[in-house]
Amino acid sequence: MLQKLGIEGIYIIHAKTGYELHEKRIKTIFGGLGLDYEFVTDGDPSLFTDNLLSRYFCGEIKSKLKTGILSCTLNHILSYERIIRDKNRYALVFENDPFFTGDFVKEIELIAKEADTLLPGFIISLENTLLEFPHYSVIKKNKYLYPVDHGRFAGAYLIDLKAAQDILVHLKTTKCCTAIDLWHNTLIDSGVTKMYWAYPAIIEQGSHIGMMSSTISSKQKNVFRRIKWLSQKYYKTYAWRWFGSK
Repeated sequence: MLQKLGIEGIYIIHAKTGYELHEKRIKTIFGGLGLDYEFVTDGDPSLFTDNLLSRYFCGEIKSKLKTGILSCTLNHILSYERIIRDKNRYALVFENDPFFTGDFVKEIELIAKEADTLLPGFIISLENTLLEFPHYSVIKKNKYLYPVDHGRFAGAYLIDLKAAQDILVHLKTTKCCTAIDLWHNTLIDSGVTKMYWAYPAIIEQGSHIGMMSSTISSKQKNVFRRIKWLSQKYYKTYAWRWFGSK
């Protein structure tokens, strides 16, 4: 369905065990939309070896990151290898708890079409996890992508083939020493890739909005977290942004 837009791969960052509910839900929502996808679990902690980790990470990475975060970061990197393997023009990378905010297929079609106008070598953040949005003053009608200097976590994004290639080339000489979302920011600062935010954001991350537990933290599904998220979302969507930086 999305191949005609150039989106030739969908990769779900997942864990081998312990998150069967997440897996079942992914199969339901993506299957219901007729979307083909792959779970990426080759970076599961059960598969860690010194050789595997040293291929991608700095030597002290085990002391820097908790095991779940390290596994998540590794799976993101391994998804880039699959993108290159399959020569995906564009790919979507999701962590295993996405919630669509609207008509996902229609919204990603608009984003992909605008992505066609960009110079190759980019990541497009699709989520609202940090509740950061473009300032009202720069938003334009029928424009969906806005250049920025940092990401909004790494729960859902579109990445093109050149960005995946450039990241892995960079990784050969400069190993990853932090979690995936912070590493994206390092890559942006180093000029390895460019970052855009999709606006409106089209994905919410279940582990951050109180709807699901997370594979990389102790946060559990919780009604109070849900209420807190909704109040913050309302404030930052309709009030705070009038005064944010341009």
